Amino acid sequence: VQLQASGGGLVQAGGSLRLSCVASRRTFSNNAVGWFRQAPGKEREFVASISWNGGITTYADSVKGRFTISRDHAKNTVYLQMNSLKPEDTAVYYCATARRIAYSEEEYDYWGQGTQVTVSS
Repeated sequence: VQLQASGGGLVQAGGSLRLSCVASRRTFSNNAVGWFRQAPGKEREFVASISWNGGITTYADSVKGRFTISRDHAKNTVYLQMNSLKPEDTAVYYCATARRIAYSEEEYDYWGQGTQVTVSS
């Protein structure tokens, strides 16, 4: 099982980025997918999650209204659109799969390698 996260980079505060998480059809087809992030010196934290059919999404309070998670089954890709970025959003962002939508990383089975997002003030 391999998940590939991409789309990170350096952006100014207020800017936008779109992260992508690609995996095989078998990996994504019946699984929820979540995004987590880990800032330097901090524990990894939940960002957003989407159900297997895209019908249910959930977000951390810190990103609600600014980030949008979506999925495209035809492309076996899950996206995280990040708008109005803040310096505190700086972190390595990871995608992962779970049997159901969940907040806890213990619920997630497979993880991608992470992509760095840096927001300058």
